[in-house]
Amino acid sequence: MRRCCQGVGLPCLFKGVGMAGTRPPRFLLVFDFDETIVDENSDDSVARGRALPEELRQSPRGGSYNEHMRRVLAFLGEQGVRPAELRAVYENIPLSPGMAELFQLLSKHQELFELVLISDANTFGVEAKLRAAGVRSLFRKVFSNPAGFDRRGVLTLGPYHSHKCPRCPANMCKRKILGEYLAERAREDVEFQRVFYVGDGANDFCPAGTLREADVAFPRKGYPMHRLIQESQEKQPGAFPAAVVPWESAAEVARYLQELLRRKC
Repeated sequence: MRRCCQGVGLPCLFKGVGMAGTRPPRFLLVFDFDETIVDENSDDSVARGRALPEELRQSPRGGSYNEHMRRVLAFLGEQGVRPAELRAVYENIPLSPGMAELFQLLSKHQELFELVLISDANTFGVEAKLRAAGVRSLFRKVFSNPAGFDRRGVLTLGPYHSHKCPRCPANMCKRKILGEYLAERAREDVEFQRVFYVGDGANDFCPAGTLREADVAFPRKGYPMHRLIQESQEKQPGAFPAAVVPWESAAEVARYLQELLRRKC
């Protein structure tokens, strides 16, 4: 006799599946972009090999990184770097190890997983890469800093929003974005049984802190998000309620999700 998921300490993932008139349960899978979906920081990719002036070579300490990148992109545009060249840079950033395998799994189970992307990069670069990788249609929403070309062909960059979170950069709090998205979907009568969060950076630790016991954080192993989770668990056991599954290859995330899907009641 098959054991129910609850028999191994998991909520039933497939309650109601196959019953007439019911819809499969839905799970929210949240992705970061830089050093998560792609294996580099896309801002570094754009600046690599460029003859930047001294004041633009180093990231600001204590200043706004969003404003810094605004100046970098403006300088590149003034130096004649055209939209097609920038698009090619973003399109050619390599995916992180195992990410293609994870997307293949998710493409087969689109009725179960809803995907959103929350990134402190920019909409132009994120959209360009997702389309080049053939996975843009998997994402219901992309949240990133607004970017577009002005009449001169210069890629302009803006802040995503304002917020009062003391932990996050002034232009974006991913915790606020995720909270507002969940509230929006709840108003649309979509309640997710579980939220899965795949990220790497310190700004991913903030939203991951809102995850519940049933949810799962997938921090990239050895990166800031992972270290901050470890530190929080050491300082106050139980302060980070979600399950934590570090990864070096996104194939590990895929295998974890496959195992959950295998445990049908």
